[in-house]
Amino acid sequence: MSEASNAHLIGRVGGVLRALSARNDSGALTADLARDTDLPRPTVHRLLTSLTEEGFVDRDQSTGRWFLGPELFLLGQTAGSRYDVTHHARASVHRLAEATGESAFFSALRGDETVCLIREDGDFPIRSFVLYQGARFPLGVVSAGLVTLAFLDDTEINSYLDRTDLTHRWGQAHSPDDIRARIDRTRRDGYAVNPGLVVEGSWGMAAAVFDHTGHPAWALTLTGIETRFTPTRQPELGALLLHEAHTLTQHLNTPGAKPGQRR
Repeated sequence: MSEASNAHLIGRVGGVLRALSARNDSGALTADLARDTDLPRPTVHRLLTSLTEEGFVDRDQSTGRWFLGPELFLLGQTAGSRYDVTHHARASVHRLAEATGESAFFSALRGDETVCLIREDGDFPIRSFVLYQGARFPLGVVSAGLVTLAFLDDTEINSYLDRTDLTHRWGQAHSPDDIRARIDRTRRDGYAVNPGLVVEGSWGMAAAVFDHTGHPAWALTLTGIETRFTPTRQPELGALLLHEAHTLTQHLNTPGAKPGQRR
């Protein structure tokens, strides 16, 4: 097999594992993963079968659903000493949930996506469930994806928007022109607002957390129903997010934090 073929195969394996991680709580059918990865169903089944033999994937024989396997858990435990920063972020997420009553989150930038790592719900009884632990969204989608994209440099933003069509899955509100307009507002305010663009009535706000090079590597988010994110309350929520994001940025970049590489 040529180097190009090997790289293509590895890319497919990575895509299947990422898609499975987003459905791991309840498991995924082969058809689900084929749809999520835009790969033929027989190809996905073949990859999953090979991954099962290595322990990277497990299958519930009674339901046919696939789950991430035990070998990934062991590898993740080993990698955690370099890349896991959630123990630093939990305090910020807790304070945001407690102070606002909303659901608070911590997400990480991975490639062209943000991945939700922590969720803590506040005491307000009505919640949004667009974002959850393990959820992945492309840059520019949901408030974490928007704020992370907004604080990349212009060359990276232009390259991403030139090669990525978000409208096919996420609608015309995610056209390049609309995203650029939201980037301008995010840079002006310092925080991003998602006014129910993914699920109507489910709003979110986010602030970026930066690594030691000044790149946005993580994000803190608040989500809830539209009536909790009124124009008069947004500056208050934004100030809380920015305060916690600044505090966490400083903490992660102090000697000994060792948050690992951005990508």
